[in-house]
Amino acid sequence: MKKILLFIFTFVVFFEPIIAQNDLYQKRQFSAKNKVLPYRILFPENYDRTKSYPLLVFLHGAGERGSDNKKQLLHGSWMFTDKENRHKFPAIVIFPQCPSELYWAPIVDRADGFTYPDKAKPTEPMQLLIQLINELEKNEAIDRKRLYVTGLSMGGMGTFDLITRFPRKFAAAVPICGGVNEKRLKKITKMPLRIYHGDADNVVSPEHSKNAFITMKANGAQKVELFIFPGVGHDSWTQAYAQEDFLSWIFSNKLK
Repeated sequence: MKKILLFIFTFVVFFEPIIAQNDLYQKRQFSAKNKVLPYRILFPENYDRTKSYPLLVFLHGAGERGSDNKKQLLHGSWMFTDKENRHKFPAIVIFPQCPSELYWAPIVDRADGFTYPDKAKPTEPMQLLIQLINELEKNEAIDRKRLYVTGLSMGGMGTFDLITRFPRKFAAAVPICGGVNEKRLKKITKMPLRIYHGDADNVVSPEHSKNAFITMKANGAQKVELFIFPGVGHDSWTQAYAQEDFLSWIFSNKLK
């Protein structure tokens, strides 16, 4: 009996607030040509359609793929439901969910690491995401000069993929422990980027982020930064989210 009561207490104290926060994200799905992309959307408090708000796209990692329209909120969603952050950074935030066995970006998954094609059509989930973003721009009160994208692991790869397809659409991007074929970065010269990775990552090598940074700097990019966390493995997003200016930096950027 004591163990049951302890479990109930633990659930109420630690998990109930998380569930309540996740409930602030409305469940939706986007459909096109018989394909479906589940997503969650968070609107600012006192959402006013006569105003305009930033749109932030959050791309989850491979472990959160599926169709439950829930798992994609596992990492990072709490930042945007935090009461202080909602007050400081009123924004529309979407968490799409990639189907199982598919990817945000075209990649080759191998036993010894990842490789990325230099030319490829968007994956099916990415095609749907692009259409979803376009639909939200038409139907919601979005400031088109303040579109942002961030993602972790597979979502970091998706972040790179998305900005290489639309180098002038996003005001800033934050890929975390991701990667990209460096040949695709030629047009990313003006967009502000912050790239995060752990130097002990044995899932996605930090060399992917380092090479992307080196290539962009060589191409003349002036607003790209690289943050390598010593001794940190694949879970570099925890360190990234702990940066005091993680959100303030993102939302400070605006297209000219």
